[in-house]
Amino acid sequence: MTSGTTRTHLVWDWNGTLLDDTHAVIQATNAAFAEVELAPITLEQYREMYTIPIPRFYERFLGRLPTEAEWERMDEVFHRYYTEQRAACGLTAGAEELLHQWQRAGRSQSLLSMYGHEQLVPVVRGYGIEPRFVRVEGRTGPSGGSKALHMERHFAALAGAGGVDGFSPENVVVIGDALDDAVAAAHVGARAVLYTGGSHSRSSLEGAGVPVVDSLGEAVALAETFAA
Repeated sequence: MTSGTTRTHLVWDWNGTLLDDTHAVIQATNAAFAEVELAPITLEQYREMYTIPIPRFYERFLGRLPTEAEWERMDEVFHRYYTEQRAACGLTAGAEELLHQWQRAGRSQSLLSMYGHEQLVPVVRGYGIEPRFVRVEGRTGPSGGSKALHMERHFAALAGAGGVDGFSPENVVVIGDALDDAVAAAHVGARAVLYTGGSHSRSSLEGAGVPVVDSLGEAVALAETFAA
């Protein structure tokens, strides 16, 4: 990684990107599916069918949107099972060193996740990487929606007092594993790089019209070329 003086700021996604938790997500999804008597799915099926908002994802298997009661039950079961399984998950290969190198080069980075904020912060702290970020934010409010408005608030905070000096959306690269990360980046005028190790298949990600990579190292290398 080159040192340079680029102002590029990275916004990292958490689940499926920095955290290698896709198998925990599949197990939690199948537990939620069992609540409405749906058959379990494979990782490949999940990646081909996954979409946001989550009720639409469930609709693809149910043949209809879940009722409000079904959604609440499935969401509760998903999060309960996910919390149980997450403890065994590690960071994605190379993630810790990439974060360290970016910070050591004098560059800024932050983390924005759709994982609940109150759960996210202690989890990130537990992996020992919280000091790498100028800001760590998780979802506030109901689960299952899009990241776009959360990204908008995240950018406002980064541009505000105590944020990032000289912050500008065109100098930001969002690194995530979902089509919604690209949508959220476009919503605020930032670039995006999508990683194939998480929630979507490569063919699904390529539909977003942004670069798609197979490792986080490739994602960071691309972010550096954007600033060249």
